[in-house]
Amino acid sequence: MSTTASAPSRWEAQRSFDELGRPLRDITFCVVDLETTGGSAAGGSMITEIGAVKVRGGEVLGEFQTLVNPHAAIPPFIAVLTGITNSMVSDAPSIESALPAFLEFAAGSVLVAHNAPFDVGFLRHFASLQDLTWPGFEVVDTAKLARRVITRDDAPNCKLSSLAQLFHATTTPNHRALSDARATVDVLHGLMERLGGIGVHTLEELRTFTSKVSTAQRRKRHLAEGLPHAPGVYLFRDDSSRVLYVGTSKDLRSRVRTYFTASETRSRMGEMIGLAESVTAITCATPLEAEVRELRLIAEHKPKYNRRSRFPEKVHFVKLTREVWPRLSLVRRVLDDDADYLGPFSSRKTAEKCLAVLHDTFPVRQCSDRIGARPSRTPCVLAEMGRCLSPCDGSADPATYGAVVRSVRDTMMRRPDEVVDAINARMTALAQLERFEEAGVHRDRLSTFVRSAARTQRLSALSACSEIVAARREDDGRWAVHVVRFGRLASAGVIPPGADAHLYVEQLRASAETVARAPGPVPSATAEESEKVLRWLEAPGIRLVEVDGDWVCPVGGATRHLAVYDALNQSQLSVVPFDERRLPAAVHRPVR
Repeated sequence: MSTTASAPSRWEAQRSFDELGRPLRDITFCVVDLETTGGSAAGGSMITEIGAVKVRGGEVLGEFQTLVNPHAAIPPFIAVLTGITNSMVSDAPSIESALPAFLEFAAGSVLVAHNAPFDVGFLRHFASLQDLTWPGFEVVDTAKLARRVITRDDAPNCKLSSLAQLFHATTTPNHRALSDARATVDVLHGLMERLGGIGVHTLEELRTFTSKVSTAQRRKRHLAEGLPHAPGVYLFRDDSSRVLYVGTSKDLRSRVRTYFTASETRSRMGEMIGLAESVTAITCATPLEAEVRELRLIAEHKPKYNRRSRFPEKVHFVKLTREVWPRLSLVRRVLDDDADYLGPFSSRKTAEKCLAVLHDTFPVRQCSDRIGARPSRTPCVLAEMGRCLSPCDGSADPATYGAVVRSVRDTMMRRPDEVVDAINARMTALAQLERFEEAGVHRDRLSTFVRSAARTQRLSALSACSEIVAARREDDGRWAVHVVRFGRLASAGVIPPGADAHLYVEQLRASAETVARAPGPVPSATAEESEKVLRWLEAPGIRLVEVDGDWVCPVGGATRHLAVYDALNQSQLSVVPFDERRLPAAVHRPVR
């Protein structure tokens, strides 16, 4: 462990009117970065390294770096990513001694991190476990700040690696804590230099900075007048009543007003406001209903200024066919053909990663031809390499091939352990040979497969229930009730004060949308809608009123592996990229 520091500067209790705000040149920043064994401290992930740099006025005051013994094996998946191995941390201090040392180093400063909720969340979690009083740190998130400053003309995204290259950082990020912290220092100074040119000179201005609102935007504030203070969906329309943008809010009027103030930071929204001539509001009984309506309206109108959810029909599935010699293939839709499907995937590239993982683990045929019960063809190259059981030349035994197919089906639908173990073993072997790039390819594929399998299992469980009625007491004391049929939100309402709850629920069920079951394991709604429903159903305080069907997931399913693979997203996706694309995310609770 190494630390150097100097005494932090104090901020005077009072200042004159002209000096309100703390000049950035006088602020001591402590830029911190962590390496961990997973993506969730609450789910059991541990810190393996802490790195920090203390700076003020562009001058480095001190650095702090220590490995941390997690007292648990570091998954091969994480070791490949960070380069931190079990042997490296065996003699390192535990978090019980490392965290107090860091807090002493950072005392009196403003914490800075790239994707601060992740790093600060871990630190606060372990401080709570040690009964340490968490200092009242102010926090600056360089990822959040970059989204407000950097355009796609500057960098393709706001990852730390991209920003470090943009600002010519003297240190290249490499998933080691101190190196990443040093790179973040250069990114922080680069952002502050840009903002200084437009009048941002104090910490208060830095933390609340937003893009300058144009005069044209201010002139259209009247569009928000008359909108209700209620949850719902809003639609911006142009002079031809075409929908430009669809959004949702718990308070329609307050949210729409922000589009005409400095609170709106997205440059494309300024362009949209310039075209907007009216705003239509649709009030909803509950926030969940508003979120679902938003998705449906975006899919219907495909507004130019909405970047996500516009094309829910453009999905892919991995299909395990039903034929004499089954195979895996990519398809665009699910048929009622008793086949097994994994998905949906929002992109073909993601589906291909999952297909590659399955082909790497199981020697099922990869040719697309139909093969009879007694084939007599020439074997392909994959068969000669031992990567296919080669049913095409008649050498495969139907019973043996059938056993492999059953393993594939079990991996897709219930238990992915065989794939996880096989790919982890391959990554470990490649890492030992220092073939880290190849190991990284397998790591990314496995992460995608685990997340996709978990997502499929969660959605399949929900879509199997013909009806779920659930209720939850909201913050205002009223009970919100939702009726879900085959994964689709069929009805939503709030029980009025003094009303008969049982009678209200029955009336809500009677007036709910009639929903037909979709073929195969997919829900009768878009995957994104069903995921929002699942998040609500699994939120604290939910009470199940009625469940028609078996709402269950396999005990050994893919969800239990997610804690480890969530770390990849935290490390590789410091922020959501500009195009707001998302990996297939499973709705799950951390394993405790």
